[in-house]
Amino acid sequence: MVDPTALRGRLLDEGLAASGWSNGPGERYASHDHGYDKVIVVASGSIAFGLDDGSIQLGIGDRLELPAGTIHDATVGSTGVTCLEAHLAPGSFDRPVRKGAGTW
Repeated sequence: MVDPTALRGRLLDEGLAASGWSNGPGERYASHDHGYDKVIVVASGSIAFGLDDGSIQLGIGDRLELPAGTIHDATVGSTGVTCLEAHLAPGSFDRPVRKGAGTW
């Protein structure tokens, strides 16, 4: 597990106020979209996001930038997941981008 306080601090340094959430192993989110852009960072566990053009796997310390209106589903990994999530105004991102741990 990465220290969630350190991850939250890194996001705050970018002007992003993040909230935390967790899900148990194998939990699923059906296909949906959001009216806002969002940043998701994994503090522990893993989660996979299904997009029209493939799947994005996130593990500890990985980050996903997801534009508003992007249709996606999600499946939590075998050990569950804890994430930090921040919302931004639509138009902040033009496409989904995964940033690996240590690269952002």
